Amino acid sequence: MEKSVRQPRQQVTQQSSKSILYYVHDPMCSWCWAFVPVWNTIKQSLPDDIKVQYVLGGLAPDSSEPMPSAMQAAISGYWKTIIQRVPGTTFNFEFWEKCEPRRSTYPSCRAVIAARKQDASKEEPMIRAIQEGYYLRAMNPSNDTTLITMAGELGLNTVQFEKDLNSAETQQALMEEINMGQAIGAQGFPSLILKNESGYRFIALDYNDANVTLAQFGR
Repeated sequence: MEKSVRQPRQQVTQQSSKSILYYVHDPMCSWCWAFVPVWNTIKQSLPDDIKVQYVLGGLAPDSSEPMPSAMQAAISGYWKTIIQRVPGTTFNFEFWEKCEPRRSTYPSCRAVIAARKQDASKEEPMIRAIQEGYYLRAMNPSNDTTLITMAGELGLNTVQFEKDLNSAETQQALMEEINMGQAIGAQGFPSLILKNESGYRFIALDYNDANVTLAQFGR
């Protein structure tokens, strides 16, 4: 799991009698991308009394600096490791030739918030669009232009999206979610944290087996 993780949308959680499974993630986290198939199975199989809520962890702050070649090589190496450890995971290595990478994932995190603000049903599609754009289409989600293009592809109002993307309100919301992830015990990305009447509990996961997680819910 990638490291770097920090109460958002409390008004949502406090009004719900259901248990909440927090999914702490970053849309540009390669291990989160590898976890997608298992995560989809988990979501479909959760008990009815458990609600899923996404929490952005913010892997890498804003930066205009090109990613050093050594870091590019290291991250490209992580992709190769993931392919070996999580069979079926696909990466488009043309990204490293076609794009000028930056170690900056906050823009993509803000894009998820901006999409959610405009249409709550677009939160997950935006996450998936960023992942597929980055890992399959060799697009750079560190760039606002890329994120605006994705918003348009999802049918969002791109003028409003661009306005929200870098607003102070969106940045504040991101920092609140980063702080929340840390406060509830996230241990890298992705992390699953269950909140119920007993408090918060870290949930183990396996990148190749949804049953490892589901067994902890009596499934």
